[in-house]
Amino acid sequence: MSRKVFQAIIRGSHEFVEQAEKVWQEAVDKHGEGAELKFPGTAFALPMILALTGRKVQTLADCEPVLKHCREDLLHAAPANQSWLPYLGHGLDGGAATLFAQEIVCAIDYLNGYKPQEGYHGFLTDTSMRELGIQLVDGRMPGFAAILGPAPTEEIAVDVVRELQKRSILIFPFANRDGKTLKEQLDNQKVQMGWDTYIVPTGPRTLDGIYVLNWAVRSALTFGGLKPGDFQKILQYSRDRVFAFGITFGSIPDDWYATGAASILMGYPVVSDSEDTPEVRPTGVTTYEALVRETDYEQLVPTCIEVRGVKVKVEEIDIPVAFAAAFEGERVRRGDMQVEFGGKNAHCVEFLRMVDMEEITDGEIELVGSDIDDVEVGAAIDLGIEVMVAGREMQEDFEAILERQIHRYLNHPTGVMHIGQRHLAWLRFSKTAFEKGFRIKHIGNILYAKIHDEYGKIADKVAVRLITEKDEFASLLQRAREAYRARDARLAGLTDEEVDLFYSCTLCQTFAPNHVCVVSPERPGLCGAYSWLDCKAAFQISPEGCNQPISKGRTIDAAMGEWENVNKFVYENSNRTVERYCQYSLMNHPMTSCGCFECIICIVPEANGVLVVNREYMGMTPIGMEFSTLAGQVGGGVQTPGFLGIGRRYMLSKKFISYEGGFHRIVWLPRELKDELREDLVARAEELGTPDFVDKIADETIATDGASLVEFLTKVDHPALKMESLLGVPGSRRD
Repeated sequence: MSRKVFQAIIRGSHEFVEQAEKVWQEAVDKHGEGAELKFPGTAFALPMILALTGRKVQTLADCEPVLKHCREDLLHAAPANQSWLPYLGHGLDGGAATLFAQEIVCAIDYLNGYKPQEGYHGFLTDTSMRELGIQLVDGRMPGFAAILGPAPTEEIAVDVVRELQKRSILIFPFANRDGKTLKEQLDNQKVQMGWDTYIVPTGPRTLDGIYVLNWAVRSALTFGGLKPGDFQKILQYSRDRVFAFGITFGSIPDDWYATGAASILMGYPVVSDSEDTPEVRPTGVTTYEALVRETDYEQLVPTCIEVRGVKVKVEEIDIPVAFAAAFEGERVRRGDMQVEFGGKNAHCVEFLRMVDMEEITDGEIELVGSDIDDVEVGAAIDLGIEVMVAGREMQEDFEAILERQIHRYLNHPTGVMHIGQRHLAWLRFSKTAFEKGFRIKHIGNILYAKIHDEYGKIADKVAVRLITEKDEFASLLQRAREAYRARDARLAGLTDEEVDLFYSCTLCQTFAPNHVCVVSPERPGLCGAYSWLDCKAAFQISPEGCNQPISKGRTIDAAMGEWENVNKFVYENSNRTVERYCQYSLMNHPMTSCGCFECIICIVPEANGVLVVNREYMGMTPIGMEFSTLAGQVGGGVQTPGFLGIGRRYMLSKKFISYEGGFHRIVWLPRELKDELREDLVARAEELGTPDFVDKIADETIATDGASLVEFLTKVDHPALKMESLLGVPGSRRD
């Protein structure tokens, strides 16, 4: 490591530790040593310190030994100018001290009532990490970038960010130079920011970089199932599985160098645009180089990708605007809108159907009716999108799967917004997209290219009709509605007993190596994104992929959902950690979880039932734990009887924890989740002969503690109170 770099790291790390010691003493004087210390929305007590040292920092008193460790063990003296030493180890120690000191200062900020400035996110919650889990593991979001300070110009700022977005890289801007920030530059250029657009500013201080790094380290604890304090495995996991890197603009001050050392310690290289930055080329701590200089802004992002080893695919489609998953969250507001299809004042229908090979010409894109050049700005018109797919491996069962991708594909061009599906779709083009030449026919270009790209093994030919002509639109709408009804009836009746094959999903083993999802017709994947038909289609498309067929084999216990071949598959594919697995049980050898689950089920013993809590709910549950704390019991590929990660619609399945009594065990749901699924929940209750059951399920407005919950359940005569004891359900005692 360069002596100049090392000296700057040492100075910066000393400054951060001194700041932490001062802030800590002031907080002790103000609040007392017993004052509680925590970040909002996490189950991990100061995540970085917990992960790397195993210490739980829950009070101000708990900070003292950590600060002592920083002062006595991690801080080193800067070498004299004539000294030549291998500096890397001491530099990484300085990075660790920086991490711990920054985390303590920021936690004390929250104790003192800190609220992030408008437009900044501050601490990044466990929920935000889980919500992005699927995108991180399936490659849609191949990595993330932390950017320190403002770019030399606003134009360079936008260009660099757009290049990262085109590669679907999540972007965390923080820090400032002379009060100027990258966020301010993007605001001035009217760039939309937020999780949906992959740009998440954490704060204007260098300190605010800790939020990015402790968000990253939690993936090892959440998805990797690693234990706090096992720092070697955690840092290795971070280097090998979390594809992050840093970018610095301009000359690097001491506090940035110290923060960069913290990043390098975690395996994340830093790329600088400054000619004055010495390079650090040794590998090992990072996958490739640790600190690299790139002064050509057109090559800055490609250099970052190369140095970190991120696997990305830049989409090149014949349309006049940029296309990437990072643009999916963009919203086209009414004032920025050129035209809309659907919504309140028009209709938009999208319908994908299988056809015979001779019926279509591959690549034919037909516009039936007029385009939008002569349409009044801000107008709403009807649009029909008919996609015809032919292929030797294509099946009717795949129609709905491919059709659902239209929503995703049409959200990826910048300046285009898509909401809904089927005959309730809603599409908007922005004025900017229109000015760049985007027209209705470009929808066909996108769908043709993406279906061939992602579903090429089942789609030999693709053709698209785009309809604005009134009579043709009415005809398509009628045909589509008839097909929707027939399709729903065909899929709704499929049961686990009717199929010989289940499917695995090991997509999340990127982060949770021991987790295996077993997806059946009546049990979707716990992320909510993969159904049995989705997995079946995925296997057809990629026979060597993460969705493999599982022949059930000899039945061991039909009621619990245990089969010999399923056990064998789970055992072999969980790195031989899970020996038995029961598809329909909560208490006996339940399915493992990766961390991407939409909801968590857990038992409420005093109510003889279960609660289901979704990750969006931030409040307390009747068992005294918030979602983030419960998630710590479930993730990482471990079996935890009584706790289970699920997709939210699994509650509506006839196989929902059926071995323990199923649907009638639900005693508590967050109000938002109950309202969202109310129509379906009521239909399921009516199917079971208990039409008033949903009103007997408590929510947070009724109870957030066990005693109040039982009081309510008794008052409404909830059926769970009369069912067999959950703790006495037979099965596991046979072991």
